[in-house]
Amino acid sequence: MRHHRMFALALAVSVTGCADEGTRRGPAGTVVIASVAEPSSLVPPLIYDGGSRDLADLVYERLATLAPSGASIDSSAYRPALADHWERIDSLSWRFHLRPDARWHDGAPVTAADVVFSFQLYADSVIDALARDHVAGRIAAHAEDSATVKLTFTRRQPEQLYDATQHVRILPLHVWESMEPEALMSDTALSHLVGSGPYRVAAWRHGESLELRADTMRPAERRAGLERVVVRFTGDPGAALNLLLSHEADLMETLVSSQDADRVADDSTFRLDQHGSVVYGFLAFKVADDRGRPTPTLGSREVRRALAMAIDRQAVATNAFGTGVKVPAGPISAMSWIGSAGVEQIELDTAAATGMLRGHDVKFDILVPGTSPSRVQIAQAMQEMWRRAGAEVTVTRVDFPVFQERLAAGRFDSYIGAYLDEPTLRGLEEQWGTSGWDEVNYGRWSLPAFDSLLARAAATSDTSVAGPLYRRALSLLNQDAPAIFLYNPVARSAISRRLDNVTINPYAWLATLPDWTVQ
Repeated sequence: MRHHRMFALALAVSVTGCADEGTRRGPAGTVVIASVAEPSSLVPPLIYDGGSRDLADLVYERLATLAPSGASIDSSAYRPALADHWERIDSLSWRFHLRPDARWHDGAPVTAADVVFSFQLYADSVIDALARDHVAGRIAAHAEDSATVKLTFTRRQPEQLYDATQHVRILPLHVWESMEPEALMSDTALSHLVGSGPYRVAAWRHGESLELRADTMRPAERRAGLERVVVRFTGDPGAALNLLLSHEADLMETLVSSQDADRVADDSTFRLDQHGSVVYGFLAFKVADDRGRPTPTLGSREVRRALAMAIDRQAVATNAFGTGVKVPAGPISAMSWIGSAGVEQIELDTAAATGMLRGHDVKFDILVPGTSPSRVQIAQAMQEMWRRAGAEVTVTRVDFPVFQERLAAGRFDSYIGAYLDEPTLRGLEEQWGTSGWDEVNYGRWSLPAFDSLLARAAATSDTSVAGPLYRRALSLLNQDAPAIFLYNPVARSAISRRLDNVTINPYAWLATLPDWTVQ
């Protein structure tokens, strides 16, 4: 995983129009989405951000989808999408059967050749898709007939079904086959944005809006409940909230602050919904240099443990995000399938922390992106708690590009970061394992026992075996204290009372939009 999304985009949705009374007879109503940012692209292999991905997923389909609470290693947690069923052939191969009624938005049938083309496109070095590392040289797609695809893996591993279905969105061969990859990367023709999903692209006015229309070529039982989706690009979170409060928008996926939530709560048009978030934040120490040699002061396990004991994590998190925020048990959100029960953590003990730090000349800096008020606030709160325990700590604010540059170069003592959880736990190795030194383990922490437990957990498809192994690994990490895990916010959404059947998937909040209806 070469790229990690730091935060999901906050979007607002407005609904107008009405549906027929009684049972749904077909798509009806309009949804207007006020988006902070315009999609970078709607061609799936070119997408690198969550907001663009969520919109593109309304247009294109995967072979199958993973239930929001499902474990990536659990084959029973996957649901039909473009493929209506599949079976394992042997330890390296799976066979997928496409839906007989699958059609592209231009009317052409979806075939196995489209699937083969899509896997090849994601593996192309010129395109360099976000998921290329999980496809190129690892998965080979072969069309057995027009509606059957065989996927063959180069090695055995429990997440084959995850890699086969969650990375690659299927694109139409007949639309793109005459174009070179370089041309695909610069092409913005509306006629090329042809998918097989519940919505088709009707118009894109760059800098202004994007319009999607329900695909009426799909069988009635598969059609979206809302006829029209319009995305308006606001460029600013405050502008998105203003659309909501002026009743030009009727749903906002994330209310950033409790003050925003209070403003929305005063309007009886809306209901507030709280649900799990997949964001978790942490402070990480620089434990070792590029050669693996312990850094002065923070390279000491005793010092790190004392610093962890000195922090009231719940107070820090609540001060920054308000009530409802959770303190994560480790580098996971509350949505993770492994759960937090049984994960050992360092408890708050300010007296013990002060005693352990006595005799150590503890001086270090916290690096934070100045563009994140919450991280600055957290850094200042921790600075004061550590001052009381006898540590001299400074806070350095920098622009986000500088923040990223300094992390990659190792020019920090500690930093406050935030990641988005994913259904797969393989990111733990890249973020905290020894092999992650070349990825995003910027603090250069290493513990062979931790690496070993992760490897054992990743080698099994039995959740009852993998879960305890992951929890033991997180316990070891916490006890060595290369980082302090600080917050897992609860997401607040504002939803119009005119919208029915709205559920939120924390991993992809627009995923259920085709099921939404208007009263």
